[in-house]
Amino acid sequence: MTMRTIVRFGDPVLVTPTAPVTRFDQHTENLVQDLLETVDAPGRAGLAATQIGVGLRVFSYNVHGRIGYVINPEIAELSEELQDCDEGCLSIPELWYPTKRARRTTVTGVDLRNEPITVEGTDLMAQCLQHETDHLDGTLYIDRLKPAERKHALRDIRRSDWFLPTGQAGQKHTDSRLPSAFGGF
Repeated sequence: MTMRTIVRFGDPVLVTPTAPVTRFDQHTENLVQDLLETVDAPGRAGLAATQIGVGLRVFSYNVHGRIGYVINPEIAELSEELQDCDEGCLSIPELWYPTKRARRTTVTGVDLRNEPITVEGTDLMAQCLQHETDHLDGTLYIDRLKPAERKHALRDIRRSDWFLPTGQAGQKHTDSRLPSAFGGF
């Protein structure tokens, strides 16, 4: 298996909803193994397939020694109790912003044998489950920020060392979700 490269903000795969896994074959097993190996590095709590450029509904997690994956995850339950947490993303490196999330979350899905599984978590695990499921829906955590905070986050992204304001062959990124003010770089 392989530790995969993380896709960065600006790549369309990150804002495109994923397709459900319908074939449970060697390809799916390899994808899950790559997700597990890639998330098993210091500072990583979760990883969605979109973050390695794959548009399938799968994520892995690694929270406080609890490592696993979910295929075709769906949020089954969110507590009414919220938590304010500083949230970051491997696809938006080195930037953290306060994000409201449910304190307790339950996700349902299937395993590699297409057998039902349920993953529950509180605090950081709940945050991870929500964050990774959002990725699979084409939602980035900065989309959940208040408008002024999101504007600040987009400015920070534009100024970061890792963000390239141009795509292939010198063309500007075409993420239509960026406000027009962001496009002035």
